[in-house]
Amino acid sequence: MARMPSADRRRQLTEAAIRAMTRDGVARTTTRSIAAEAGVSLSVFHYCFDSKRALLESVITTITDHYVGVVKEAIQPRATLHETVRAGFQAYWDHVAAHPGEHMLTYELTQYALRQPGCEHLARRQYELYADTYTELIGQLCRSMDIALRIPVPALARYLAAMTDGLTLSLLVLGPDAASPDLLDAITDHVAGLVGDTPQAAPRPVSAPN
Repeated sequence: MARMPSADRRRQLTEAAIRAMTRDGVARTTTRSIAAEAGVSLSVFHYCFDSKRALLESVITTITDHYVGVVKEAIQPRATLHETVRAGFQAYWDHVAAHPGEHMLTYELTQYALRQPGCEHLARRQYELYADTYTELIGQLCRSMDIALRIPVPALARYLAAMTDGLTLSLLVLGPDAASPDLLDAITDHVAGLVGDTPQAAPRPVSAPN
């Protein structure tokens, strides 16, 4: 077996775990099946991860990273804030439609963690990561478009994470057509209003994240 830096090996095993869990479910996926999916020995798995819990945390982070990069690229400044936000949501929904099993896995990971004694912190970490992700995206938007927010960043980030979470589940249940252009336009109008791109009364300035 060719030698591989430990960080690269961890990424290899994490991606293998995502494939195996998407196919077989979290509960039925074992460390042995993950090692087999990655084409490595079980000892290599235990060298990289000291427990399945550690692997699950890596899986949660990696799945989030998969779509965050797509959204970051999509929300490069456009002519208006509305167009920029709309592009970000479109990129995210396109990713959900293209990788439904991976996004479905995120909900299964939450339920699994909440039902397994000692794993509850993984579910909490998962949703903290969602809020952290939106905080980062909001910061990118504010820096690139010189925006004064209407509500504090932490509250906006948690709200967007909760809204997207529910809408993602709806799309997974109802299918890609659930994310119609009219729905995405309505969401964009709402979010742009929270951010401050409306002709209404002047917003209460809120500092953008560093």
